[in-house]
Amino acid sequence: MPRYAFLVEYHGGPFAGWQRQAGALVSVQGVLESALARLDPSGPLVAAAGRTDAGVHATGQVAHADLTRAWDPLRLMGAINAHLRPHPVSVLAVAVVADDFHARFSALERRYLFRLLCRRAPATHDRGLVWQVPHRLDLTAMREGAAHLIGQHDFTTFRAALCQAKSPVKTLDEISITEHPVPAGTEVRFFLRARSFLHNQVRSIVGTLERVGAGAWAPEQVKMALGARDRAACGPVCPPQGLYLVGVGYPSDPFSPPVDPSA
Repeated sequence: MPRYAFLVEYHGGPFAGWQRQAGALVSVQGVLESALARLDPSGPLVAAAGRTDAGVHATGQVAHADLTRAWDPLRLMGAINAHLRPHPVSVLAVAVVADDFHARFSALERRYLFRLLCRRAPATHDRGLVWQVPHRLDLTAMREGAAHLIGQHDFTTFRAALCQAKSPVKTLDEISITEHPVPAGTEVRFFLRARSFLHNQVRSIVGTLERVGAGAWAPEQVKMALGARDRAACGPVCPPQGLYLVGVGYPSDPFSPPVDPSA
């Protein structure tokens, strides 16, 4: 059975998250598997690099499935997208991969973006795509606070109580914080990169750093909260609508065309 990798984009608003749900709840995995079942009667199961929560978006989710027949990747992409309508899910690319490729277990890193809109006027075009606060944020203070989180740490403080990970110890490779002008305000973007993340880790970190940027926390309090290893020491967990899974890293990019050695 040939194995295919899928590069997937979706708006998380209508979904109960990535993972297939029991009952009437709609999930991204569920609608993607339903689309594939229209093309392959075996009912292929789909595995993904990251199980995003309800309301979380993706521009670079990676998934894979085994099909019973061989497809041209471009034709398969078109056929899946035709059966995904009207759901806000799109397959951006399809690639044939080796049998030992696994969207989750072969991944070397995950990359997340969080968009925070700072302005008083309500969002219109980006409603449901950003978290909005009415005040400006101090980027210097937030960067100082974020620096305490880089590296390998016990992230119990920034871990959801129902997190199923075997260990709270994770290595956070990067947090960058940038500011971008928008009409009547600014958009602050948080980019986080790590091999893997705990449940609600990104939203817990961003919610805490927002308190630093607003002046409610001193940057040094982030270090204290991390060291407490206590969920109660965390700042508020921010809402999901500003969070995007933007990329997954592998030993070799399955969607990059092979290099012609004769070229």
